[in-house]
Amino acid sequence: MTMNLITGKAGAPHITSSDQGAMQAGLVGNGNYLLQGSDGKFPAVTMQSANKALVPVLNLVIEGRYARVTAAETVTIESGVTGRNRNDLICVKYTRDSNNIETIALAVLKGTATSGTAADPTVPSGSILNNSGTVWIPIARIPISGITAGTPVMLVKQLPPMSQLWDSVTLTKTTSDKLVIDTSIIPLACAQSGADALLVLSILWQNSGRFRSVSWGSVNLATVKGWKTARESFGWCFDNNIDSSTQSTARFYMANNIISWRDSSEHDIAAGCWHNGGLIVPVMRD
Repeated sequence: MTMNLITGKAGAPHITSSDQGAMQAGLVGNGNYLLQGSDGKFPAVTMQSANKALVPVLNLVIEGRYARVTAAETVTIESGVTGRNRNDLICVKYTRDSNNIETIALAVLKGTATSGTAADPTVPSGSILNNSGTVWIPIARIPISGITAGTPVMLVKQLPPMSQLWDSVTLTKTTSDKLVIDTSIIPLACAQSGADALLVLSILWQNSGRFRSVSWGSVNLATVKGWKTARESFGWCFDNNIDSSTQSTARFYMANNIISWRDSSEHDIAAGCWHNGGLIVPVMRD
């Protein structure tokens, strides 16, 4: 029989780690992810000395397997050489034996010393989901310049909790205006801007009363809770302002945690004018 009711009662043990791992990988992704701690922050590896890296208490999902470092653990880094550079990788080393017994441990992949720019060591191929016997999962890079170990760089992707992916926009326009904002937040594996996610917004605003726009003035529409921009962002906007003979110069805009409508020129905005568009904004936790 090739079909199993995994979470049904079978009268005998029948749920395997592969069953649970496949489900969790299907829910969160096939990659390797760092979960936030009980303090709401994502822990990071630090250096205790030139030869000791400290891996803090942390929670990981590695190709569907849930793994924990339950107490801070030190990992030994081999000393560097004066005038040479090297990158070492702190990894979770997963093994599966012939009896399908699975274990994990922290281990170091040592890089090759060079007088130039250091490169990461080659990570041996392997996949837990493909039943490999040994799998290396890099979680942090230790850059070593001469005999000095630099600040560790976390390599494992951060996975925000579901509670932070819900809509988190508070509308600030009066009820006499029509304002509809649909939002979604897409986690980012990495971003040079320092962003944790992309905030995607679809915006429809219809102003109730006539007003005069101010060049580069703002009409605040909504406040985002729990997130702020990694950098200010403009988005497209179309409107049907019948009082203006000029082409629309308006756009949607977000800076810090405020979403607004901005017009780069000065003219009258008719009552009942609609403004429709969107924003894609790199954001970080506030």
